[in-house]
Amino acid sequence: MSDATTSRPSNPSGGQTIRPDEAAHFGRLAADWWDPKGSSAMLHKLNPIRLGFLRDAIDLHWAGDVRDSKPLAGKSALDVGCGAGLLCEPLARLGADVTGVDAAPENVAAAAIHAERSGLDIRYMAGELAAQDIGTFDLVTAMEVIEHVADKQAFARELAARLAPGGLMVLSTPNRTVRSRALMIGAAEGLGLIPMGTHHWDDFVTPEELDAILAEAGLAMGEPRGIAFSPMKGLHLSDDLSLNYIVTARAL
Repeated sequence: MSDATTSRPSNPSGGQTIRPDEAAHFGRLAADWWDPKGSSAMLHKLNPIRLGFLRDAIDLHWAGDVRDSKPLAGKSALDVGCGAGLLCEPLARLGADVTGVDAAPENVAAAAIHAERSGLDIRYMAGELAAQDIGTFDLVTAMEVIEHVADKQAFARELAARLAPGGLMVLSTPNRTVRSRALMIGAAEGLGLIPMGTHHWDDFVTPEELDAILAEAGLAMGEPRGIAFSPMKGLHLSDDLSLNYIVTARAL
């Protein structure tokens, strides 16, 4: 990645992963999280891209039938940093027994209401992942989360601890590049496409850094795929990692 920066975000928290100001910021967005034209509109555009990658990863990992509408039937899934359930609900429809954990109680409350109205049985919990007595899961996801936590290494260890033997993990996060700063913060936040203050560029993680973080937690990272943007295609999976990327991880 030609425009990746070389500085490394610091993790001074000593294990505490939730930043109260970050939780408060996202909690304030809870009321219109499910509005595709509201403050989370960009997530609604991003979600199908993530789900496409996720479905392919699920089929490959468990050698499933690509025609199966419920490839996660009989499996458990944990979505960390679940917000108001934008990923949890599709995972439930894919057949998984789903648990969502989020730092903001407001998000968990909104998620539970929306799931009930949608006829979905999803368990939601608020607070630190380390404090949840929830066991392990076949699938663990953390989409656009690690860039918001105080201690990235501690967070990765907690994710690894929740992954069942033979399980699959999927993460996505912005890359720390000149392009991501210009587009995600300068343009997207500056123009109101993403709520102001959502991102702190210094906390973005390069693929090389994420690989090292996951390795220290006992996880092997797969080949990253970029989530790129162009005026013609919009958001799409790409070999270009300079904006955002998504990866699988498995226990070493």
